[in-house]
Amino acid sequence: MMSDDAWKAAWDPVVAAVGRDFSDGASEGADAVERGLVRRYLEPLEFDCPLHYDDAAAEAHGYGGMIAPYSSYLAFAVAPIWSPGDAPVFTSDERDAQPARAAIRPPASGLEPPYTGYFATDFEIEFLAPLSLGDRVSRSGMRLASCEPKETRVGRGAFVGWEWDLVNQRGEEVAQIRVALFLYNPRETSSEQAVEAAAAGRS
Repeated sequence: MMSDDAWKAAWDPVVAAVGRDFSDGASEGADAVERGLVRRYLEPLEFDCPLHYDDAAAEAHGYGGMIAPYSSYLAFAVAPIWSPGDAPVFTSDERDAQPARAAIRPPASGLEPPYTGYFATDFEIEFLAPLSLGDRVSRSGMRLASCEPKETRVGRGAFVGWEWDLVNQRGEEVAQIRVALFLYNPRETSSEQAVEAAAAGRS
């Protein structure tokens, strides 16, 4: 186990990098906003709002035509996982094999000390402009917003906050996303505690 000062000091490079943009350019979503894709998004939700399927209704409320639901922005912003000519996504046929790449991964600076666990603590989207038919969404920027080393009941690590923007094909910002994660190494558990925890799980 590292001393109290040592484990906190391991996060100093991340703390010092707060405010830095770690993106490597914009990442465009796989598909443009299309009428059929919006319809398929509405269908399982039974989302009966005319702004998302009736051009006349949308125009009557000041839009140029039907718009995508705000809650669908992430679906249009996700980059493709595979495209023709790409290598296979799964490179192993072992049980529980993980894909070689994914459209969504936890953001990271590369400066973090080693950690084995993480979970999200906050997720927030601020919507700034509507998406119309034909619009394409790109993810722009990946700004490190905060880093607070902390020891919690689950282990020692840091609460790390990130921000990025969603922009349309004209470079106009349509949403801003903020997410926070706790990156940590689990607290060591004695054999007696492990037995007690197992027994409690069976009761």
